[in-house]
Amino acid sequence: MKHPIKTWTLRLMATGLLVAALLFAIILNPGLVYAHKTTYKHLTIYHDRPLSPTLIDKFNQAAALVAASSVHNPKLTLDICLHDNSVYPQLMQSLRGPAFAWGFYNKVVLQGTAHVDSNYVELNGYRWNMTQLLAHEMTHCYQFNQLGFWNSKPIAPIPNWKWEGYAEYVSRQNTDQKDLSKNLARLMETDESQWGVKFSDHTITPRAYYDHWTLVQYCLEVKQMNYLQMLADTTRESSIRAEMMCWFNRPEILSTPSPIQNR
Repeated sequence: MKHPIKTWTLRLMATGLLVAALLFAIILNPGLVYAHKTTYKHLTIYHDRPLSPTLIDKFNQAAALVAASSVHNPKLTLDICLHDNSVYPQLMQSLRGPAFAWGFYNKVVLQGTAHVDSNYVELNGYRWNMTQLLAHEMTHCYQFNQLGFWNSKPIAPIPNWKWEGYAEYVSRQNTDQKDLSKNLARLMETDESQWGVKFSDHTITPRAYYDHWTLVQYCLEVKQMNYLQMLADTTRESSIRAEMMCWFNRPEILSTPSPIQNR
């Protein structure tokens, strides 16, 4: 009896390894499940349906935002995987859960419904500015590229506020998003029970991400740290937040933000 059980166990293990290897191959090679791919500058765009004529403009705008950050590498080629009836975003959702998009390794995977002409991605009734979402996820790819596999999330224990907050900081560069004191005022005016914080274009960001973003903005612009210095800093998140609020409540607030180059 033991011999058949051992045989079936080995077969199941072999099948499991084969399925895992197939999934891994698809994740690393989106072209296996997409009908089309379009190359544009440093981007390889995978899609099933014809591309919207205005989509390239969104990529250009997102690339300009990320190019100003210190983690940017102009030589890195990024794969952009669209959610246009392909099974790839569905596969990523089954592996990582639902999200507006995922950015990992050198891949940006849109999972929400893209409204390109209106410049937003929709998920569960919420809207995320599409240009800024692309820049956010691209930043994660550049973080991974600069820091390496072992020093990036989810392997490295980098606090969420330093990982997600930096991606938000790089991407949130609209004219009404650059002033830290105004960003903090907007956060405090928002009901804490609300999941997201709204911007003037009627898009949102999760409240937790918004909070992370302000912490990063404080470290980079007020404390004049660069991103690697912020990663290495061991000050507790609660202490930085308390310090930031003391700064915010000063009668004289430094109102001129620093540029994000080399941050």
